[in-house]
Order: sequence, then C-alpha cells, then structure tokens
Amino acid sequence: MAHSLQAKKRAKQNVANRTINRARKSRVKTQVKHFEAALDAGDVEAATEQLRLVSQKLDKTASTSTMHKKTASRKKSRLAKQLNKMKAKKG
Repeated sequence: MAHSLQAKKRAKQNVANRTINRARKSRVKTQVKHFEAALDAGDVEAATEQLRLVSQKLDKTASTSTMHKKTASRKKSRLAKQLNKMKAKKG
C-alpha cells in the first residue's frame, strides 16, 4: 500500500481514471456491436448511420488519453472497409 501522501493520491486518481476509461471503451464496443448487427442484417443505410456514430465515439474517446488517435483511426478504417465490402456485394 502507498505510504506517502502523493502516492495515496495517485492511487485514488488511478482508480477513478480506470473507471472512466473502462466506461469509455465499453461505450465504443457497444457502438461497434450495433454497427456489426446492422452489417449482419444486410441493412446498408443502418450500417452507414452506425458507422457515423461509431466514428463519432472513437474520435471523442481518442481526444482523451483513453485511446490513441491512431488506434481510433485504425478501428474506423477497418469498420469502413467492412461496410464498403458489403456495399460492393450489394452492387
């Protein structure tokens, strides 16, 4: 356990930040699940809307220290790739 005041304060901050970061990541994961559900249903319009919402969540999360900018960008790119693949199949 921490002994100094500074270490005790950092321990409290770490717990609080961990809770916040987990909540943010969870929101992103939930949004990705909605996107994937729209893809599985084959609904192009719904999937496009969900991709927009996922991108929004990822950008918001990346603007904090929860997720790196390039990690968010990579995730958005991969999701967009899936959507484009589905659009190509639909013709």
